[in-house]
Amino acid sequence: MIRRIIKIDEEKCTGCGLCAKACHEGAIEMTDGKARLTREDYCDGLGDCLPACPANAISFEEREAPAYNEAAVMAAKKKKAADILPCGCPGTQSKAIKRETVSSPCGYVGSQLSQWPVQIKLVPVNAPYFDNADLLIAADCTAYAYGNFHNDFIGGRITLIGCPKLDEGDYADKLSAILTNNSIKSVVVTRMEVPCCGGIENAAKRAIQASGRVIPLEVVTISADGRIIKREVKD
Repeated sequence: MIRRIIKIDEEKCTGCGLCAKACHEGAIEMTDGKARLTREDYCDGLGDCLPACPANAISFEEREAPAYNEAAVMAAKKKKAADILPCGCPGTQSKAIKRETVSSPCGYVGSQLSQWPVQIKLVPVNAPYFDNADLLIAADCTAYAYGNFHNDFIGGRITLIGCPKLDEGDYADKLSAILTNNSIKSVVVTRMEVPCCGGIENAAKRAIQASGRVIPLEVVTISADGRIIKREVKD
């Protein structure tokens, strides 16, 4: 089809990379020190990259080109978001964990964790493991207080942890983004009986409300000596 698409003058290009950063669709890549339009089907023809180029090396042209593929762009964005290292540390790289069923000699209980990272502030919003997932939002002390936490709560769920008293900021915005951008089936919140732990429960409630979706919510309260003292299904 004939449509408007960007054109990069390689002779003028200084290789600064600003256009690649400005291209929200990921159509431009830096190759051999030059900016190049590597995915014509990712270019929407709107030209966000033009004002970013200090060398005026980018312009529009009308020519034969593949149609803009919005679905492919969104899929690429989602994959990229899953690979982001929020703090630059390799230990925060997002990944799913596949576990094999093994025997447990001497009473050993294997981990049920199915993804990494688990800290609310570090987990990517669009990680693939959120698709059609049951979500566990846990105050971090609950896993230490309740002895069978992996089998009773983590198993079969995607796990997010945090401490509403010690962590800076509010979790509600991050949780809302996760619930809005993914097909979450249910949410379980585990909290301690102490009042400050109410912050993680309230953040989950506000996130569900802000997402505009109907998502079942269960709140489980655990005592300091490791007992489940309350289970509530919230509307």
